[in-house]
Amino acid sequence: MTVIPVKRLDAAKSRLRGAVAEDRHPDLVLAMLGDTATAVLNATTVAGLIVVTDDPVVAGVVRGLGAKVAPDPGAGLNAALRFGADEVAGPAAHRAVLTGDLPALRPEQLDAALAAVSGRAFVPDAAGTGTVLLAVPPRMPLDPWFGPGSAAAHRASGATPLSGDWPGLRQDVDTAGDLDTVLRLGAGGRTRALLRDVGLSQACTPAACAR
Repeated sequence: MTVIPVKRLDAAKSRLRGAVAEDRHPDLVLAMLGDTATAVLNATTVAGLIVVTDDPVVAGVVRGLGAKVAPDPGAGLNAALRFGADEVAGPAAHRAVLTGDLPALRPEQLDAALAAVSGRAFVPDAAGTGTVLLAVPPRMPLDPWFGPGSAAAHRASGATPLSGDWPGLRQDVDTAGDLDTVLRLGAGGRTRALLRDVGLSQACTPAACAR
């Protein structure tokens, strides 16, 4: 099972505020989440997707895509991840947690990363300092350390870093520059349409823009 945590839209992706007009910020968050969730649900190695959120709009969108929704238990990001993975999905399952801002994720990249998991493992983000994926086998607690410097924290906690040719998996979106990068990589249709609608340039290759 795969788990994605999502804050309420009025608090989500605060570092990205200003990349689009304030009234379109929630739309951008939803577009990126929709593209991420679609890629996850199309991965052949994924049994299902659980989105941990207290936002009713987010819940409606992801249910429409085929995901299950679990309430956010409060107490922050890592508590939400532990709840979704260790309690909702349950310790008998293979579990992976992902960030919800991976609009250039391809299902085959997620499949390849999950196939490389042996024991507790994580995928660093493109900058090498953050974490985009943490996975554990059955009967092993998730023990997430997401937040600033999470790649080093996950490594220090005993998780194995995974590397591969997975640019869409590794590229999360925290800044306007990251939006340019995912467009070049080939952002999903929801994100491309939103950015087109707000007048931002689509600096992507023809093959990437065709996604």
